[in-house]
Formats: sequence, C-alpha cells, structure tokens
Amino acid sequence: MDVNRLLALAASTLLSACASHLNAPAETVSVPDTGFRTTTGITYSPDNWPQELQADLYLPDSPDPAPAVLLVHGGGWERRSRKDMTWIAEHLAGRGFAVMNIDYRFAPEHTFPAQLHDLQIAMNWLHARAGAYNLDRNAISAFGFSSGAHLVSLLAVIAESQHPLNQPHGGADARPVAVVAGGLPADLRTFGSGKLIRQFLGGDLQDIPGVYEAASPITHITAGTPPFFLFHGAQDMLVPADQARDFRARLAEHHVESELYLMHLRGHITSFLTAGNAVEKATDFLIRHTEKRPE
Repeated sequence: MDVNRLLALAASTLLSACASHLNAPAETVSVPDTGFRTTTGITYSPDNWPQELQADLYLPDSPDPAPAVLLVHGGGWERRSRKDMTWIAEHLAGRGFAVMNIDYRFAPEHTFPAQLHDLQIAMNWLHARAGAYNLDRNAISAFGFSSGAHLVSLLAVIAESQHPLNQPHGGADARPVAVVAGGLPADLRTFGSGKLIRQFLGGDLQDIPGVYEAASPITHITAGTPPFFLFHGAQDMLVPADQARDFRARLAEHHVESELYLMHLRGHITSFLTAGNAVEKATDFLIRHTEKRPE
C-alpha cells in the first residue's frame, strides 16, 4: 500500500467520528474475510461496440456462488479510470464479493446515454457469465462515486421503468439489487449548464430540458427502485449534500429503503479519499441486501 493511501486511511480513521448515519440499521452483519484473485484488462464490450471497454474482475475464494458488485469510477463523465476504484474493489473482494471494476466511454466524444448503455451491457455481461465465474445472478449490486454514482443510480432507477432509456440494453438483467452512491449528482437540472454537464448531455439546459430531466436519477424513482446507501461530504461544494438529501427524501416518498451517511468536515474529493468508514458501512449494507436473495 502506498504512502498516500496510508495517509488517507489514517485521516479516515480520525474523521470517522465526524459523521452522521441516517436510518442506520440496528443489527450487525457477519463480515467474511476472504482471499481473492484478480484478472485485469478483460474486454466486456461486444465486438460491434463503438469503443472497446475493459474491466478488472475480482473473484473471492469461495465454493459458493458469490454476490457481485459492478464498480464505477467518477471523473465528471470525461476522465479518470477504473484504477481510482481499485482499493474499493479489493476491499469488497476481501469480504466475499465478486467485483467488476469497469471503464466506460467519455464525454464530449460520447454523449449521454452512451455511458448508461456501457453500464447496462456490463450488467448483462455479468449475468451471462455468472455460471463461468460462479456468481449469484440474484445478488448483483452496483457501487459508484460522483459521476459513477450518477450512472449506477440511473442504471437502477431506469431498470424499473418503461422509459426509452431502458431499451435496448436494459431490462431485468440490468437492475442491481442494491446501490451504493457516493457524492451523487441526483438532479442534473439543478446544476444549470456547467461545462461538465453540458458536454456530457450535449447542450444547454434551456435547449434540451427533456434530456436533463431524463438523465436525472431523481426523476425516475418508483416503488420498485432498489435500496440505496448514500454517502456524501457535508461540505461538498461541487455536488452539494442536498443532492443526497433530496434523493433520499424522494426514495422515502416511494417507501424505498435507504441510508444516508453524511461525512462532516469533508468536501467532494476528501469524502472519497477518506471514505474508508463509509465503505465499511456500505459493505455491511450490501451484505444485508445480497443475503436477502430470492429462491
């Protein structure tokens, strides 16, 4: 582990008391400690896809079919890579989850909904290969931060709707059973027409308001939306914490189970760099919801 990661973990420990956990569960869960193996650079996109896309796959050492997590990095829909999420992938794999840590297409070359389609085919890839990799098809969750949180959230809420975005790559196999979203931009309409959103959606809010609405996860929530664990920096100036609060309120209106882990004294980047305790709580959340598998 490098020095920067050690420093981030130390800071996370010091700041762990500076958080509030709304709707925290009373019960504890049994958290396994497993070894795992990693395969990097797997191509998950179909042969005819506009861009070849890679993922790293982490498989726990377990004889039983493993619950799985689709892991999606942030970067304003325009940059960064799956390497940012390696530490989270290793954490989850060490607790019994198979993890698919993906890259996806970037704006402005590829505008919305290209990135959503990438996630949908990644979910389809996991379902299609569940037998080969000993995965539990009924226990596939999703975890993202920032723009990655936006994409996994949209993936989840769209899968329960009749919206055109659910075609042609969505449907039942694209629906995660639970979602972890950190630093979530839930309602893109509230950000105006800033550069990142404008190049992601392909225009200004005033010119394409329907696209802004369709790309906002908060507009698609239904009673069938899967459970959410939200974590957010209370001092986030890039994606205000009200985005998470409003999203959770809308979930509550539809009686969808959710938790909100609000990290005080932290902004957008620091809430990721010191997210160790939040990731532990999120792992407990995923364990609870992947143990409630249908027969």
